[in-house]
Order: sequence, then C-alpha cells, then structure tokens
Amino acid sequence: MIFGIHPEVLLTTGYALLLILIAAGLEALARLSHRRSLQYQTAGFTYQHQRDAWKCPVGQELLRVETDHARRVAHYRAPAHACNTCGVKPQCTDSHQGREIERPLDAWLVAEVSRFHRGISLTLLLLATLILVAEILRYNRPPDLIILGGLLAPISTVGVRLFAVFLAH
Repeated sequence: MIFGIHPEVLLTTGYALLLILIAAGLEALARLSHRRSLQYQTAGFTYQHQRDAWKCPVGQELLRVETDHARRVAHYRAPAHACNTCGVKPQCTDSHQGREIERPLDAWLVAEVSRFHRGISLTLLLLATLILVAEILRYNRPPDLIILGGLLAPISTVGVRLFAVFLAH
C-alpha cells in the first residue's frame, strides 16, 4: 500500500492518464495538421467571402467551378488563359487548366478525416474508462475509489461531449 492506496490502482490510474494524454494529443495534432494543410494549399491566396472567390497573389480570381457534395468540398479555378500566360505559373501550378483550390464546405469537425481522428480519441477514452471501471469493481476501499472515481468523472464528461459532436456530424 502506498498512502493507503493499492499499487495496482496507482498503476491503472497512470495508464488511464497516459491514454487520455494520447487522445488529447491526437485531437491537437489532427487540428494542426488540417490547418497546415489548408494553409499550404492556399498560401498567398485570399478568400473573398462576399464573392465566394479566391484571389491569387498576382490578382487573378479563382471562381467556384464545381461543388462536390459527396466529398463536401468546393473547387475554385482560375481561367486557364490567365495562368498559362502568368510569369509565376511555374511556382504556382503545373496544370494547363489553371490553378485550382479545394475548400471544405464544412467546419473541421465535420470533415471525414476529423471523424477518423475523433473516433480514435474516443476509443482511447473508452478504453481508459473501462480500465477504471474494472478497477473500481475490484478495489472498493475509499482511498482507491476516490482516486479512480476522481479520474473517471472528467473522462466521462469529456467523452460524452466528444461523442455527441461525433454523432452529430
């Protein structure tokens, strides 16, 4: 016993905390990765919300040419003649149809990639919850229950919130 707490309870709590940290890290990395990907694809371009168009660094507009509802993205393209005569075309695009940008129709949480990462995070939280519940059933002394229950409450709260968002999208 360590301070009246069974060592297995402490090890289980540490393992559950590790799973929680990994889940939180996956959430953060997924958001960062998505943001960076979007920034890379649109670097130097400005989105004009009123016109639903992008403007390239040399001032050419990329207008919406297609909406792919299955993939939940809008495609914007500059006129081919404008890109093919542009001096910075080699640094911008190798397409003869003009520079194209894909823009997600939905917020980050709605995208399929985010659902995948959210699913992994939820699985890790569920695993941590199951481990803690199993320990609560095995060790029912008050000090053990305080440690295990104290960690189980915030996991459940966060997990329910993440799961609700996951189901909504």
